[in-house]
Amino acid sequence: MSDKDNKGSMTVAEAGRKGGETVRNERGREFYETIGRKGGATVKAERGRSFYEEIGRKGGETVKAERGAKFYEEIGKKGGDRVKATRGPNFYEEIGRKGGQKVKKLIEEGKRAARAAMAAQEGGAAAPQQEGSTTPPAAPSGETAGPGQNE
Repeated sequence: MSDKDNKGSMTVAEAGRKGGETVRNERGREFYETIGRKGGATVKAERGRSFYEEIGRKGGETVKAERGAKFYEEIGKKGGDRVKATRGPNFYEEIGRKGGQKVKKLIEEGKRAARAAMAAQEGGAAAPQQEGSTTPPAAPSGETAGPGQNE
């Protein structure tokens, strides 16, 4: 058998690996990062964000089935320790404070929306109070009156 007849001795996987190494050596790692981002943006445009959510959920379920829930506890702890080492313990205080402020804002928005919904149920859309009116708006039941309300 001549060398020409022996062309099929390399597997597809070996050929791909060899080609990938050649491209990496010629163009660098950044090339793969760039084309990966472009490919991801294209897939997102074609299939939507929900596609990534679905495959992420499926992948997470597979990993959980193979490695168990304990695996996630371990990698979470490692990640938390790494963040603490690089950013310091004050980082957690800062993001906790920001998170608390965000929760407080969301609660306030929810209460406002609930008040508006109750007002709409009780008598149609709540009519805005006219200037000069001396009757303050009533607080919905279950809420305490704030400053200037039902004092």
